Amino acid sequence: MSDAVELGVSLLANLDDDELALAAAIDRLETVTNDPHTTRTILDTAEKRGIIERADGRIRVRSGGFVRFERDVVTREGEFTCRRCGASITTGYVIQFDAGEHGPFGSSCIRKVIGRR
Repeated sequence: MSDAVELGVSLLANLDDDELALAAAIDRLETVTNDPHTTRTILDTAEKRGIIERADGRIRVRSGGFVRFERDVVTREGEFTCRRCGASITTGYVIQFDAGEHGPFGSSCIRKVIGRR
């Protein structure tokens, strides 16, 4: 299993949303990969592991995990590009999953990626 697949599965397992549109899930997975085949593999793997259920263009998150900012997110100072919106940022927020690090994101994008709007 590739690192991108494991990272994407970890992201899905830790979304704050209990349910969301498939398009919204794919939007978040695009912070991991832009390859449609890898995105499908992430969704299939998460479904096989019981992390998500897919029906009628929606994703239901079954894992019950979530990202805790104090424990799971580190802040880094420097010159970065946000993985979600592409903006130049000087403070990057990086999510630490068992599968690896995901980021950096700006302060508003990190909340959108994990489902806190």
